[in-house]
Amino acid sequence: MKGKRRGFAAAPPPPEHEEKPLLNQMSPLENVMPHHFAQIAFTPTVKKMQEKLGSRASYARMEDAHHAANRLLTKAEASFISARSSLYMATVSETGWPYIQHRGGPTGFVRVLGEDMIGFADFRGNRQYISIGNLTANDRISLFFMDYPNKTRLKLFGRVRIVGLDDRDMLSRLEMPDYRARIEHGLVITVEGYDWNCPQHIVERYTLDEVRLATAPLTDRIAELEAELVRINAGHSTN
Repeated sequence: MKGKRRGFAAAPPPPEHEEKPLLNQMSPLENVMPHHFAQIAFTPTVKKMQEKLGSRASYARMEDAHHAANRLLTKAEASFISARSSLYMATVSETGWPYIQHRGGPTGFVRVLGEDMIGFADFRGNRQYISIGNLTANDRISLFFMDYPNKTRLKLFGRVRIVGLDDRDMLSRLEMPDYRARIEHGLVITVEGYDWNCPQHIVERYTLDEVRLATAPLTDRIAELEAELVRINAGHSTN
């Protein structure tokens, strides 16, 4: 992905330059809405720090955007989320301590359930239940979706509804039938705001499958040359 926007920009437009959902259906007065991610993240103390360090003016302009910014998922966000095989999620305990955990599964294990809702099946892990315990007391969550090869990250604020095993209708939308892991519950997240981060300081990393795909032409060529060498040696041995 090239030419990604920096800072608190809206999602990079897909090739067809898709407009934000519902944007053109709003009246001019209804269009005057805050940037949802900034509204959550930019607390008074954060704004004071931005002022102190010289970035407040640019972010103030972002907060005054005259459109419903970064609240509903577009095709760009939906496609990006659906292409991920892992994420990082942060919750907060009753004692005020933040906790970050990795969640993973097959590519596409996070389901886009609507323009303001995503969800995934929570598979059995080490059974400490720190994240799920935190979410029981405080439904706020923050997610990071990473695309390391393209140095792209999408961060998202949301509120979680814990789905029990008795809710078969919802779990059927979240489960991965071909993935051999035990589902303990599901997490359905209402999106409250999101933002695409700049690519600075993201180190490019590749999964084993990505490495195999990238090197497939080389390994195929090596196999061809080795086979040719066998034929050449066999011909020499018969002379």
